[in-house]
Amino acid sequence: KKDNGMKELLPHITARGHHRNDIFRDEEDFKIYLSILEEALLYFNTYNYEILAYCLMDNHVHLLLKTEVQPHGIYSMVHSIYARYFNKKYNYVGALFQGRYSADIIEDDTYMLETSRYIHLNLVKARIVETSDEYRWCSYLIYIGAQKKILLIQSAQIFVEEVERYAFIGELSLNGDLRPCIGV
Repeated sequence: KKDNGMKELLPHITARGHHRNDIFRDEEDFKIYLSILEEALLYFNTYNYEILAYCLMDNHVHLLLKTEVQPHGIYSMVHSIYARYFNKKYNYVGALFQGRYSADIIEDDTYMLETSRYIHLNLVKARIVETSDEYRWCSYLIYIGAQKKILLIQSAQIFVEEVERYAFIGELSLNGDLRPCIGV
């Protein structure tokens, strides 16, 4: 709980393209989505939303939030604005997202760390990249210090107090073995 008596929620939000279709087709789409998300964070600033981890993949999104309220307001706004942008840009008709987003509430620090690890390793598991530091549209580069912090990641140190500790947690290689994420 926070000092004000409000319990913090840590939802792991996922949203997928309708029929698993791509929701990002080019670099501009990723940038627009992140911009909309940043604007929504500012708009809903009284709820103290913070993004702890994220990964934008071609056909789905993972976000790990810290908040004091359920995330439906912010996420409805982000999806609605982004869908209008996407539909106009690509002359797309119909639902962009497959139903409503899902949000699993994280109960403790260990599960939060595992969720962050899952978010950052999703690209490796899907064989999009060999290591997470090769992918631009996730927060992993911020955690290892290879990219400067952006508005979205305001409290990366909440559950990763040392960049080196996080780097040594390990990353799945393509053969399933654990190995360090970076050569530290």
